[in-house]
Amino acid sequence: MNDIILKRLGALMSVKSIVTLALTGVFACMACQGRISQDFMTIYAVIIAFYFGTQSQKVQDAVDRRSGGGDE
Repeated sequence: MNDIILKRLGALMSVKSIVTLALTGVFACMACQGRISQDFMTIYAVIIAFYFGTQSQKVQDAVDRRSGGGDE
């Protein structure tokens, strides 16, 4: 159980995750102040889409490996 927690915390500390979490914090602060610009929204949306896109691709790759499937 502790190994799983440590592995997930280690994965969370990747540069991509740190940037995404920091940007989400900035987004939350700006939203509370009502100062979100259209430019920031565009940048934030692209980064979040990239982050979750790569996360879902990792999950799909793991499922494919487990089931023995692939693009053959």
